Amino acid sequence: MKEMQLSRIVNMENPQSVLDEVRTIVLMMFQEFDFDILNHIFKDIVRLFKGGYPGYRECNTEYHNLKHTTDTFLAMARLVHGAFVSGENFSREQITLGLICALMHDTGYIQTLDDDIGTGAKYTGIDTKRSIVFMDKYIADSGFSKEDFKYYPNILICTGLDTEIKEIRFDSLQTELMCKILGTADLLGQMADRTYLEKLLFLFYEFKEGGIMGYDNELDLLKKTMDFYDMTQKRFANKLDWMNKYMRYHFKARWNLDKDLYMEAIEKHISYLRFILENHEKDYRGHLKRGDMVKKLKEKQR
Repeated sequence: MKEMQLSRIVNMENPQSVLDEVRTIVLMMFQEFDFDILNHIFKDIVRLFKGGYPGYRECNTEYHNLKHTTDTFLAMARLVHGAFVSGENFSREQITLGLICALMHDTGYIQTLDDDIGTGAKYTGIDTKRSIVFMDKYIADSGFSKEDFKYYPNILICTGLDTEIKEIRFDSLQTELMCKILGTADLLGQMADRTYLEKLLFLFYEFKEGGIMGYDNELDLLKKTMDFYDMTQKRFANKLDWMNKYMRYHFKARWNLDKDLYMEAIEKHISYLRFILENHEKDYRGHLKRGDMVKKLKEKQR
């Protein structure tokens, strides 16, 4: 029997497979659950990133893309489920809102049709605020009840690494937990992605266009990813109250597996990155082979 790995459980390249797994997870918490709103918004988010949503361009950022959104969406569901089975009390409405926020959290990178300068990467740093604006407009245009969504800004804001969560006034403990779980899911989703190291090359160019200082080139960003990993561990502990601990509860309940497959995947990435930096610094691209990402980058740079 093959070792169970995160990338083998669900076909993460297929958004529908991700949605199906989220449905399975939610039904483990509530045997009866109204998926209508969640299904509707999921389809709209897929349309948005693929360029089929009215008034908006197709996503043109290779790091903050649809795959990252669905990665975060599934990580969110898994963490919420882990919290639920360990005793946290969430309502159906709170879970729905948390999952919707996961779907919406990077809509700030999508350009409108009349925005034809550069890519969505230019909004790096203000992307969370733009995501809140998009969700505000989406709720109004879709005719959803603003009352049902009134706490979403306090959840979405937690994906910003500069957010001081302790300064936010939450209406309830559950909203605070959803905020911290989304902040955790965003980090876990991207760092456990099978092509995380390859996608970091694209992240450098997103940072460059967005005016994010401190990275001289692709290799410099790879080197500083080691520090970023250390920072995330401190953030999990000091800012997000170890919400990542709930992954183990989820995998035990869902797969009878007493492991955190996300941290296993992340630690393997960091170990391999360390190997590259110590042994193949001059030819680092040649050792990032997953997903044909380097080939795609070369084609974009022609």
